[in-house]
Amino acid sequence: MKSSSKKIPLHRTHKIKARMCRLIEHLRADIEKITEPKAQALFETSAEVLLGLVKAFDDYEKMIEAAWRTPAKAPHPKGRKPHASRR
Repeated sequence: MKSSSKKIPLHRTHKIKARMCRLIEHLRADIEKITEPKAQALFETSAEVLLGLVKAFDDYEKMIEAAWRTPAKAPHPKGRKPHASRR
């Protein structure tokens, strides 16, 4: 059986984080190149949102947040099968 560390796709999360960081840098650099205040605000807000996502990826990799830890299996409602048709 594979260890739990093998189930975490760290190589993929690292790649996605790197792409998001490059995009953050690009957005912030473009703020200096544009003069329209609403576009500047849009770019800065986008960079901040991406920073939040980078933090979420970091938390996932470190298993800091309870949401990223192995969840307990929820019981199925009585009388229903896990893949029962909903007709």
